[in-house]
Amino acid sequence: MHIHLHSPADETLFALTPAQWQAALARSGVDAAGLHATFGADDASFAAAMRTAEALICDPAVILRQRDGGDAPLAAPHLKLVLATSAGLDRLAPYGWLPKGATLMNNRGTHGAKASEFALMALLMLASGIPAMVSDQRAGRWQKRWGHVLAGRHLVVIGLGTLGGGAAALAARHGMVITGVRANPAPHPACARVVATAALDSVLPEADMLLIACPLTPATRGLISRARLALLPRGAGVVNIGRGPVLDQDALCDALESGQLSGAVLDVFDPEPIPPGHRLWQVPNLIISPHTSADDPETYNAISLDIFLANLAAWRAGQALPNRFDPARGY
Repeated sequence: MHIHLHSPADETLFALTPAQWQAALARSGVDAAGLHATFGADDASFAAAMRTAEALICDPAVILRQRDGGDAPLAAPHLKLVLATSAGLDRLAPYGWLPKGATLMNNRGTHGAKASEFALMALLMLASGIPAMVSDQRAGRWQKRWGHVLAGRHLVVIGLGTLGGGAAALAARHGMVITGVRANPAPHPACARVVATAALDSVLPEADMLLIACPLTPATRGLISRARLALLPRGAGVVNIGRGPVLDQDALCDALESGQLSGAVLDVFDPEPIPPGHRLWQVPNLIISPHTSADDPETYNAISLDIFLANLAAWRAGQALPNRFDPARGY
């Protein structure tokens, strides 16, 4: 089986390497007999590899560069498996570039540990008033601000997948009372209760803090609207590690400027990068992280390759692929 690993031409920190591939093979226990891996980082090597490749592992940016308007399938007649090294693949829509018969996978699971720790850090920052302290520092203003512990505070988490579920588990260890919100309101061990997305409006008025950790889908785009932000109690805080378009940014800025919200920590935005002069750069009580909350360069590729090989083993055994991405659902 020909497996091609392709990195963006300008990538250095997250480039896929033969050493990483060999280490993943050694960890996996997968029978490497018949597996042939190639590596590339330019258009010529991509085109050459796609003539015979049966599996492709790459950053979504590689697919964005190679697709033709989103409608024409990649020229890869033998391609059966595609692992895009991202959990959210919304930017790859529409999915007409995927060759017929090929299965698209994401690397869901890669981001859990890092994103969960970032989310906990953000919640602690909100509890201690760090966003307001940063605004004070920027203004050269000495003002004492008193924080509080997380224990007993009510956290609403939207999305209980790898990101939201992991963050909820860490928050629960610090004594937070957690309400989870997801499409299927099945119980979650870290949550005191879980409600369906349709019941979101009923739980927002109880939230001391709101954590957005859901993927971007047609159902979640604009989910946290101006009206829903207004349902949060005065002084609540907001964290977004999901996707920028889930949240009404202008409404958030207005709520921070008016004091309705005490602070926010955002890792994702619409658009990205944030343009120079955008009001987000100046709004008070906001911490900006440039979409780096979930990625650890020291572990990212290793975990992604482990995930690919686990899915390859399932595929060889005729089993369901754990990381299969459903374009219709958006995750």
